[in-house]
Amino acid sequence: MAQPTPLAAESDEPTTPPKDLLRDTLAYADRTLSASTSDLARETARLSDLDESKPSRALRLALVLAQTRQPVDTARALGLVQRTLANPAAQDLHPLARLLEARLTQQRRLEEQLDRQAQQLRDAQRRNEQLADRLEAVRAIERSLTTRPAPAAASPGAGSNNGNGSAKP
Repeated sequence: MAQPTPLAAESDEPTTPPKDLLRDTLAYADRTLSASTSDLARETARLSDLDESKPSRALRLALVLAQTRQPVDTARALGLVQRTLANPAAQDLHPLARLLEARLTQQRRLEEQLDRQAQQLRDAQRRNEQLADRLEAVRAIERSLTTRPAPAAASPGAGSNNGNGSAKP
């Protein structure tokens, strides 16, 4: 079985001019878009084992993590991007990092909104189930009332009511 090829070369830290570094990082981002889930997992593991303190490597890991669409990975990717933005040595990557930060921030907001909506849906389903149970209980009471025999009409001499709520002796 052939060993899968990583999304980037092992060096990951090009020794090229800044313009090429940005172009290489963008090309890497493009490759992550079409990577499978298993490729993303392998690349995440590979990049996590490497030194994340290098700006381009941290940014590449953030690009991979952003593709998993998992809230924990989004948070980690955002942290890596913010660390890249705080690194003055990574000035050449700052425009891409700012773009990625905006995207990840929006993604986190959407994930939080999705979580809130999922919770609201669960609450609404629970309320619907409770209401359905109550409705079924009312229907059961209604059925029990309609299946009882009607009370027999009282005979005129056997304790009849005179209409004022008291029986005559």
